[in-house]
Amino acid sequence: MPFWIVAVYQRIPMEFSQILFIIIALAAGGAIGYVARKIIAQKLFANIEQKANTVLSEAQNKAKEMQLQAKDKAIGIIDTAKREEREMRSELQNIQRRLEKREEMFDQKLLSLEDKKTKLEEKGKQIDDIKGQIQKLHDEEVVKLEKISQMSRDDAKQLLLQSVETDVKEEGAHRLQELEKMTTTEVETKARTILSTAIMRCAAPHTSETTTSIVTIPSEDMKGRIIGKEGRNIRAIEQLTGVEVIIDETPLTIIVSGFSAIRRQIAKRAIDKLIGDGRIHPGRIEEMVEESKRELAEEMRKAGEEALEEAGVGSVDPKLVQLLGRLKFRTSYGQNVLRHSLEVCHIAMLLAKEIGANLSVVRIGGLFHDIGKAVDHEVQGGHPEIGFNIMKKFGFADEIAYQCIGHHEDRPKSVEAMLVKAADAISGGRPGARKETYEQYVKRLTDLEQIASQFKGVEKTYAIQAGRELRVFVQPEAIDDLAAYKLAKDIAMKIEAELAYPGEIKVTIIRETRVIEYAR
Repeated sequence: MPFWIVAVYQRIPMEFSQILFIIIALAAGGAIGYVARKIIAQKLFANIEQKANTVLSEAQNKAKEMQLQAKDKAIGIIDTAKREEREMRSELQNIQRRLEKREEMFDQKLLSLEDKKTKLEEKGKQIDDIKGQIQKLHDEEVVKLEKISQMSRDDAKQLLLQSVETDVKEEGAHRLQELEKMTTTEVETKARTILSTAIMRCAAPHTSETTTSIVTIPSEDMKGRIIGKEGRNIRAIEQLTGVEVIIDETPLTIIVSGFSAIRRQIAKRAIDKLIGDGRIHPGRIEEMVEESKRELAEEMRKAGEEALEEAGVGSVDPKLVQLLGRLKFRTSYGQNVLRHSLEVCHIAMLLAKEIGANLSVVRIGGLFHDIGKAVDHEVQGGHPEIGFNIMKKFGFADEIAYQCIGHHEDRPKSVEAMLVKAADAISGGRPGARKETYEQYVKRLTDLEQIASQFKGVEKTYAIQAGRELRVFVQPEAIDDLAAYKLAKDIAMKIEAELAYPGEIKVTIIRETRVIEYAR
């Protein structure tokens, strides 16, 4: 019995009939509830079953539709495949027919080639027979000729070759001489026109410098003050500037000697300043030397900028400008290198305009072709290689940097380098442009004569016209006309390879035969 019934029973006293009624009522309520729940559940189940049937029927309908669509697509695919198959079969049939035709044509050509081959073999046999007959006739003719001439075949061949060789040599020498005359005349005419125009349009003054500078002093007493006590002042000047100060009996004159024009210039300026100031002692000397270095550095910078402006070259690195300005105080054979570089630039530009070369390369290359000379006293190596490295360091193109090397090569690799080389020779070869000592002059003439004397067949050599021409007398029995041309070229090439000289040297080969007879 549920506890709440017991509780009610304990708390509310009732009669038995009432209790029974309550029990019956409860049982009836439970039965009614069960029946109601069952009916509701059946209705719900019926609804669910109906919905399930509806969904199932819809799914079946959709499945049927999809089956129909799939069948239609499958039929379409099958039709497409059958159509493509028919097309492929038709195409294959066409290909097969073409192949059959080609095979027939190939068979026909093969038969034709076989026929031609057979005919050619027959003709080849006939030709071989004819060759045999010709060779037989030739041998018979050779035997007859040997009997008639009383000479063997080899002797006749040697005689013929000697005769032909002599004729060819004479004809070749004559033809070579004519061609050289024609070519030389045309080339010289054109070259003279171009060079003369360039030289006349670019006339530059020439100055000759030596390895000494002269300082003028106001009185002889100043020599003693410059020497200083126990020579301390003159030693300080020489140590700070790297030059030699010569004080002799020459009146009112002090000589500054040194190979570097920059060091001589610094020493000269420092001495002038000391003379003007009047206070001469090691401390003051050091101050004046430093001040002179600063002034000279500023002057070199201005000289470099002026050179760039005169040459028409754009802005470059300030360090390169300073190096270019240093050339103002550098000489080569007495010729100022900065003025020489500007002149080479102008002449090379004029030549480049005449023949249509690259003006930019010629302009910059001509101006900086000797830039290595600015530091060749301080850096190991020749100035062409030093200059090339400097130009590459400052970012110039290879064809421009090559001008530093090309103007010293026998055969420059570019037209621009040839023009710079020619302009360099013009600038250095002008009368008065460069100077050399008597010893150097004699040595150059001696070297020219010795180089020519080394060749076989040379009898005498004479260097004339201040070394501008070399005349070579040869033995006529040892050197013929054709060999004379070759000898002249060989001597010229050897001179180019071994000697350094401005301008050009003319090599003249003289070959003569003198026959003397007396009539008595």
